Amino acid sequence: MSSTVNEANTPLTSRSYPWYYEPLRWVLLRVAHLPWPVLYAKAEIIYFLLAYVVRYRWKVVRTNLQNSFPEKSPAEIERIGKAFYRHFSQVMVETLKLAVMPDAELKQRVNVRNPEVLERYFQAGRMALGLSSHAGNWEWVLTSGALWLSADVSGIYKPLNNPFFEYFMTYLRTRTGASLVPMRDTLRHMVQSRGQKRVVSLLSDQAAGPEDRPYWTTFMNQDSGFYTSADRLAAKFKCPVVYVSIRRLRRGYYEMVLTELYDGDSPLPTDSYPITDAFVRHLEQDIRRWPEQYLWTHRRWKHKRT
Repeated sequence: MSSTVNEANTPLTSRSYPWYYEPLRWVLLRVAHLPWPVLYAKAEIIYFLLAYVVRYRWKVVRTNLQNSFPEKSPAEIERIGKAFYRHFSQVMVETLKLAVMPDAELKQRVNVRNPEVLERYFQAGRMALGLSSHAGNWEWVLTSGALWLSADVSGIYKPLNNPFFEYFMTYLRTRTGASLVPMRDTLRHMVQSRGQKRVVSLLSDQAAGPEDRPYWTTFMNQDSGFYTSADRLAAKFKCPVVYVSIRRLRRGYYEMVLTELYDGDSPLPTDSYPITDAFVRHLEQDIRRWPEQYLWTHRRWKHKRT
């Protein structure tokens, strides 16, 4: 992958969305070219608007934090909430920067501490599952993973309804060589990838509804339903599973750590979900250590156990 971006050769020049989105595309690309100090100055403006003017989803953020940290005072909840909005604003401009950031720079900004956890499986020609979440900069997980790992990287995602933003976000997420797979095509993609060196990435903290037959457990002091795709896919394809943790070290720099949850060979029970449960426990640990880096605007607990 080239370390520079030639806009004339990017998919964005082939319009697959209504023409009236072209000015927005032009503006977004111009903003993406701004230097980092200017982008982070804009992030501070976004932070001020979200946290103090619009108070974007503040009721959701506050309720999520209060229920997750019942031991914390209102002042502490307020502090974490404000820190989250600042983090979220920085993630927004960092994600936009993917449009023009050289690959070498992205690899420098996201350090994968222990890629050997996955590489030993790739050396054996095996496919693996990577379970990540809306923590740290989740948009840099797939893109930087494609640069750090010696295997192909696929991300399972839910397509956006807006044609322009679907096209633009697909471009950002695949610029470094990763591929995207709609959720409905997950099984087909896994079948086609059998026997290949590949990591299939799942954002596994999405809220699963009753119709999804979720695994219910206590997560951040609340009843939470999780998709069980990881356990079912690992059992079907005999593939190892790793938990992907990403945290901000300082502004614009992150560390990714891989933790093996399943080796791909040991028998898995048919009446429980140990991989999903292990993912939940690791994610909970990360959130408690760096609470401001989790996506608290997400209505994670909107479904109730029946």
